[in-house]
Amino acid sequence: MKLPVRVGVVILPDRAWSTAVDAWQRADALGFDHAWTYDHLTWRGHRDLPWFGAIPTLAAASVTTTRIRLGPLVTSPNFRHPMPLAKDLITLDDLSRGRITLGVGAGGTGWDATMLGQQPWSAEERSERFEEFVALTDLLLREPASTSHGRFYSVEGARTHPGCVQRPRMPFAVAATGPRGMAVAARWGSTWVTTGPRQVAEPVPTDEGVVIVRRQIAALERACAQVRRDPATIDRLVLVGVSLDSGLDSPASFEDLASRYANEGVTDIVVHWPRDSDPYGSDPAVFERIFAT
Repeated sequence: MKLPVRVGVVILPDRAWSTAVDAWQRADALGFDHAWTYDHLTWRGHRDLPWFGAIPTLAAASVTTTRIRLGPLVTSPNFRHPMPLAKDLITLDDLSRGRITLGVGAGGTGWDATMLGQQPWSAEERSERFEEFVALTDLLLREPASTSHGRFYSVEGARTHPGCVQRPRMPFAVAATGPRGMAVAARWGSTWVTTGPRQVAEPVPTDEGVVIVRRQIAALERACAQVRRDPATIDRLVLVGVSLDSGLDSPASFEDLASRYANEGVTDIVVHWPRDSDPYGSDPAVFERIFAT
């Protein structure tokens, strides 16, 4: 199927690698443009179920796939510091031979925000930390030697040799919906990421989702204007299935969804690898019919 957007897939890190590897290699063979995994300490109903680390999962995917781009969607400051994260990212870029994209977001108030023993940060503090986190990560991936003292994150005499395979650094995919997050995306992002509306009981239909994403893209363009960036230089990625209908009922349904979002300026659609149960439960046979054609 010829689609007007690039298509990616999220593969949850909820299975042992001995079985998960099949999904990553199949995604590579199906021709997906990019494959991602969630970066959480635990997630939703998986608190007492298997849930593996994103960085080791991506390392394994890097050496068992050949062409597909890879990354976390998304990592956040909730439990990470830019310095060890930069080391991990440089290693992933080496293992994958330059196929890593850093997906990054501000994080939320769930288990990621409390499992290290701290109280959840306020929305204002999350936004402030997010900007500083992205700025320092950018610096560390660009410069082999860095010293920086911030309000939340600091490094002293940091070394990040040999740097990224991708120069000057790997691309950033920045998840944002609010004004401050949009400003971060406009300044540092190669791609802007959205899941659509927030805090909805179930995914909204495509008709409604298109209107929401259209408004968000307008806000992104305003943020780009404020930093004098051409908005055409930032890609727009929509992750469906979280708050937006996935369109995975049939090839025709997904083709219509992709065309609708493409008409709004979306460049990339990301779906979830089919699971046996919700969330993201879907028919593997239909999934194959959609993406194997």
